Amino acid sequence: MITAELTIIPIGTGDTSLSEYIAAAIKAIEKKNIKYEISGMGTQIEAQTIEEILDAIKAAHEAVLGLDCRRVYTTIKIDDRKDAEKSLEEKIASVKSKL
Repeated sequence: MITAELTIIPIGTGDTSLSEYIAAAIKAIEKKNIKYEISGMGTQIEAQTIEEILDAIKAAHEAVLGLDCRRVYTTIKIDDRKDAEKSLEEKIASVKSKL
């Protein structure tokens, strides 16, 4: 299982609110049928292959760019663990069990 976190920032929108843009990115991710979780600072996604992850990120990035946005800044963190299958929930549970 591969997990990733992405943050998409549209630039030059004329407004400080970004929810419309993030909603478009999430809709694009939903069409890829991969698991995701949103937070106040980014979106975590998980899939079985790096191709699925990158395809979802590309779709989200392009969805925001398609909203009359002339510039989009996207950051990506990818965790491609090969020694064990760990979902986003399992990673969170592991930390919580140690608190």
